[in-house]
Amino acid sequence: MNALANPEVGSYLDRHFVSAFQKVATFRIVNGQKQGGNVAAYFCAPDGRVLHAVAGPVDAATMLREARWTVENAKKAVEESTRTETPFKLVFRRLHAERLRQEYGLVVEPLAFDAPEALEEGPLTYRDPSGRPLLRPLPPPPIDGPDVSLKLRQEAAAAAPGAKEVRDRCGKPWRLPNAGQVHQILAAHSLVKIEKLYATVFENILGEKVTTAPVVTIGALRGGARTDLCIPCGIKEPGEAK
Repeated sequence: MNALANPEVGSYLDRHFVSAFQKVATFRIVNGQKQGGNVAAYFCAPDGRVLHAVAGPVDAATMLREARWTVENAKKAVEESTRTETPFKLVFRRLHAERLRQEYGLVVEPLAFDAPEALEEGPLTYRDPSGRPLLRPLPPPPIDGPDVSLKLRQEAAAAAPGAKEVRDRCGKPWRLPNAGQVHQILAAHSLVKIEKLYATVFENILGEKVTTAPVVTIGALRGGARTDLCIPCGIKEPGEAK
C-alpha cells in the first residue's frame, strides 16, 4: 500500500510535482508503526490551488493513475480554456463532475463560483501556530440524481470497500467510495487553495478531525526507552519537561 515507495510513482511525481507533507490529523507512532489517523494526497497548481486529491491510502497503480489524470487533464483544460475563453476553473470542475458520472453513475452540476469568504472569526476561535483558524469543511455540491444509463456503475460504487452514504437533492441515499466523494467535492471546489480545502477532505471524506497537536511516538527509539516525539520541539527524553 506504500505507493510513494514505488519507483515508477516516484519518478513520475518527481518529473511533474514538487512534493511536501504536513501532519493535520491525530495519530500516534507505537514501536515504529502508525496508529490512527489517515492520509490524503493533493495535486496542486504552483500557487497552491487544488486540482485533484486522493483520500486515504491507495496502491501504486491508483496513485500513478490519479497523478497522470491530473497532469493530462490540466493540459487539456488549459487548451480548452484558451480556445473557448471558458474559465480554467470551470473546465476542471466539469472534468470532475464528468468523471463522477462516468465512473460512479451520479450526476452533479459543477459550480462556476466559489463560496463566499467566512466572516471574521471570534476571539475564542482556536488558531494553529501560524495564527490561522482551523477551517470548517466546505459543502459538497448536491447530487442531482443517478444517470440511469450507468446503473451498473452505481451498483459497483455502492459495493466498493469503504463506500459511504450520500444523499441527492430529493433525499434519496446513494453510496460512494472515497474517490467518488473526492470528485463530488471537487466539482464544486477544485482550484480552491489547499489551506481552505484540506479540512473538507479529512473531515467529510476520511472522518478525521483536523488538529495541530504534535505526533506522539511511543516505543524503543533509543535502547528500549519510552520516548515522546514532538514535531515543534524535537525528541524529549523521559523525565524532561515538555
